[in-house]
Amino acid sequence: MRISTTLTLLGAALCATAAAAAQGGGIFPYPVHQKVMDNGLQVVAIPYDSPGIVAFYTVVRTGSRDEVEEGHSGFAHFFEHMMFRGTESYSQDEYNDILKSMGADSNAFTSDDPTVYHIVGPASELETLFAIEADRFQNLEYSEEAFRTEAGAILGEYSKSASSPFLPLFEKLRETAFRTHTYRHTTIGFLDDIKQMPERYEYSLRFFDRFYRPENVVVLVVGDIDPQRVFALAQKHYGGWERGYEAPKVVAEPPPQGPQRDQVAWPAPTNPYLMIGYRTPAFAPDEEWAALAVLAQLLFSESAPLYQELVVDEQWVDFVSGSASPHRDPYLFTISSRVRSDELLPKVEQAIARHIAELQKQPVDAPRLERVKSHIRYAFALSLDSPSAVAREVASVLWLTGEVGPLNDYYAAIQQVTPPAVQRVAKTVFQDKGKTVVTLAHATPPAAEGAVEQNPQGADEGGTPR
Repeated sequence: MRISTTLTLLGAALCATAAAAAQGGGIFPYPVHQKVMDNGLQVVAIPYDSPGIVAFYTVVRTGSRDEVEEGHSGFAHFFEHMMFRGTESYSQDEYNDILKSMGADSNAFTSDDPTVYHIVGPASELETLFAIEADRFQNLEYSEEAFRTEAGAILGEYSKSASSPFLPLFEKLRETAFRTHTYRHTTIGFLDDIKQMPERYEYSLRFFDRFYRPENVVVLVVGDIDPQRVFALAQKHYGGWERGYEAPKVVAEPPPQGPQRDQVAWPAPTNPYLMIGYRTPAFAPDEEWAALAVLAQLLFSESAPLYQELVVDEQWVDFVSGSASPHRDPYLFTISSRVRSDELLPKVEQAIARHIAELQKQPVDAPRLERVKSHIRYAFALSLDSPSAVAREVASVLWLTGEVGPLNDYYAAIQQVTPPAVQRVAKTVFQDKGKTVVTLAHATPPAAEGAVEQNPQGADEGGTPR
């Protein structure tokens, strides 16, 4: 029964997506109902054929990007934990018991730009979900002792993550690529700041009061719902939430001035890792970002020539991947690989540079481009297989732009990408002046001499320096 239901939902998503695209209505096939309340809270309701089930998402447009005060990184992630500590009306145990009694699944995640809280539960308990979520967002309470306990747990979480090479490697990439912007630190924060966190109780109260305000939050409900009832419940339970959001002054990162390189010495024997970042613009549903999505597939899908060369034919790497991660501010197209030996590191870096240069020198084959574009669109349609999956896709564009419309605009832009556009964006983004390379190895890795430069003068298609 569960498999049958999943297949039905997948088929419905594909058919609805195809019908919407054919009618020019955009790739997202479900009706979107939106309302902005008097206090600035945005409420989004999306009916979805999931009898008896709803996904209740609360999108806080605050992530580690907003941690502008020096020495205080990690607090956005910290509140992902503290928001489950309870209120005067519902203690931590009472909150959990309510969710358990209705068979709901609850969790949260933090990233660079948002903190998102999500529940999947019965539609019959929608008002209960509104009541308990509205209460904790307006009335969160925790003692200094509870604060210190959770801060200590976050240090443990950091230590566990740092036992794998990925976190130190990613930290080094960001510290090297960014000098002033808050993307310089990862979501969990700098280690020294995490160690000091137990002493920041008063600061934590100010952080919550500043960022957890209705103007900075979107309540998103997807599933077996009546939009008008959603709006009425939002007014009932969130109407008294007072404004007070203070936007942080995030310092812009200056333009990159040249390639940068650093390394991480790992204390134990390991296959070396390679991570490369190229500066990308802030997300926008435009040709440049659409072409970046296409370039990620052209370079790093399993059928891509680069993947076939490094993973299948030469077997120089265990994996190679790359993508542009949409962010509110300029960020990175990140390439990652685990290499079979230290001696192969320069060869792998050179191979990546060579395949990028090929896409810069000549337009991609048109039929291949059409296949990639089709794959991206159908992968999106196939992802819309549950209320939570739909909510996650919508939430991702909400935390980036504050609106739902750019979701359709982005996929429409992908549909319009041409071979010259791919070539142009490859030249614009994959430049040495915006390149950061970080390696991790037990021994000092050999230098990647002879790596192919990508468009070092920043030339456009006609070769004219910018």
